Amino acid sequence: MISTSWIDKRKRYWERLEQLLDEVQRRSIRSLDRGQLRELGLLYRQAAADLAVLRADTSSVHFARYLNQLLARAHNTIYAGKKTSVISILHFYRDTYPAVFRRNLNYCLIALGLFLGGAFVGTLLTLQDPDFQLKIIGPQMVETIQHRQMWTHSVVAIKPLASSAIMTNNLSVAFTSFAAGITAGLGTIYMIVFNGLLIGVIGTACWLSGMSLQLWSFVAPHSVLELPAIFISAGAGFRLASGLLFPGVLPRKDSLVRAGREAVQLVLGCVPMLFIAGIIEAFLSPTELAVSLKFAFAAAMFTLLVIYLFRPRVGIQVKAGSAA
Repeated sequence: MISTSWIDKRKRYWERLEQLLDEVQRRSIRSLDRGQLRELGLLYRQAAADLAVLRADTSSVHFARYLNQLLARAHNTIYAGKKTSVISILHFYRDTYPAVFRRNLNYCLIALGLFLGGAFVGTLLTLQDPDFQLKIIGPQMVETIQHRQMWTHSVVAIKPLASSAIMTNNLSVAFTSFAAGITAGLGTIYMIVFNGLLIGVIGTACWLSGMSLQLWSFVAPHSVLELPAIFISAGAGFRLASGLLFPGVLPRKDSLVRAGREAVQLVLGCVPMLFIAGIIEAFLSPTELAVSLKFAFAAAMFTLLVIYLFRPRVGIQVKAGSAA
């Protein structure tokens, strides 16, 4: 049984924790100075330990209930997420995301390499055995290509609906490539290699039918955003897999949490890219716009993307002694 003196000794810490929480409730967490914030964290951990002791004593149910409620308040205060604002979202896409991308560039390059490898294999297999394309893209699409026709007429007819469907599909591929990283990266490898194989087969089939210009003038305007977004999403999957497979000095759980945080940021940054790519694919890519203009547009979009992702962060440096 817990002694009365132990409870009396601990109560003053519980009351102090309650005072700090009341202060936060009246004003805000910013009303606490650095020392009070450290004290809040310490009191929270101490109260959690006290609650474990109280729960072991059936005669202390009343105190355990009080302390449990107090800890719930403290937990919500300490671990409450920051409120999302327009400014914080703009800051994420303007500053945070390019830095996260550059930090994880190697994973994205791995995805790019696997995609190109898949495309190369798809090209070789289609050249070696033209019937191989039937197994990958199906007889209906093969027949359409052999008749030197594009398969984009339905997109032109229902642009808004097509745009929505394209965005949904692209987001599905991106999120699946990311989530598949939890399979130690095997699912992500499959997704990215298969998509590379698919583009290799389609590109070769169109080349054999003399439709290369038609294909790539259609693909280029939106793919300069869509494909990088897919590579980045697959890179996020590989980042997740690395946290699982190579925890280093961290416990595997902590390593996975850290990797998952960065991986999620990578995927979130792809959403606007896929959104814009979906609009372009529905409203511009299948149109009769001059081929040269389509390629010029694609080049401009890709240039802007590279500048955005790789631009150095500009900071203000003040030299010592420059202020008189």
